[in-house]
Amino acid sequence: MPETVNRRRIWVSAAAIALSAALLAVETTLWKNKQYYLTSVIIILLAFAMLFARFERRRPQAREIVILAVMTALAVAGRAAFYWAPQFKPVCAIVIITAVAFNAEAGFITGAAAGLVSNFFFGQGPWTPWQMLGFGLVGFFAGLIFYDKEVKKLPLLLYGFFSVFIVYGVIVDTGSLFMYSQAVSWKALLAMYASGLVFNLIHAAGTVIFLWLLSDPLLSKLKRIKIKYGMLR
Repeated sequence: MPETVNRRRIWVSAAAIALSAALLAVETTLWKNKQYYLTSVIIILLAFAMLFARFERRRPQAREIVILAVMTALAVAGRAAFYWAPQFKPVCAIVIITAVAFNAEAGFITGAAAGLVSNFFFGQGPWTPWQMLGFGLVGFFAGLIFYDKEVKKLPLLLYGFFSVFIVYGVIVDTGSLFMYSQAVSWKALLAMYASGLVFNLIHAAGTVIFLWLLSDPLLSKLKRIKIKYGMLR
């Protein structure tokens, strides 16, 4: 039974992520980047579908949703606190920590929600759903790799660097190509990746620093909360 349940969760998560990617394609081609609020809301709903799929015979309890809201608020506050340092933000570090402490789906929804909510301060636009998907996938893959395992700091830091540099960076830069380029081509795509290289390196390095500083204290506190309340298992 557990293996069947895990397979069902994986299929639901894969379908939700695929639908999010397809929705971004529709947003950029058919909707011409004008329905990004609708796109963002649908991605959040898909993220909740992923989370609810973890629970076979019960709904998530209020405290389980509250802790995700708290982690989302922490990520938003961290991004706002470092508004003066472009790309040097703790968002991905907090999303990764959430996924490690709870599960892949929790990481995805925290990342997606943090992207949406924080852009009410930084500015909404067609880039928002791309950032939501990028943050969400960084958290989702972190949960797949590290959740329910003994986490060593070096692998976590390496994951933080390469997930932000490759996963988040490629997704957001690809979105920028569709939003700002007159013609979509491999040459234009490579040029966009090249122009974003320094920004992605700063973002990845910042994630490593924040993971180094925050992972031990936050994971310790979240572990105590999980044990006390039996959360998100």
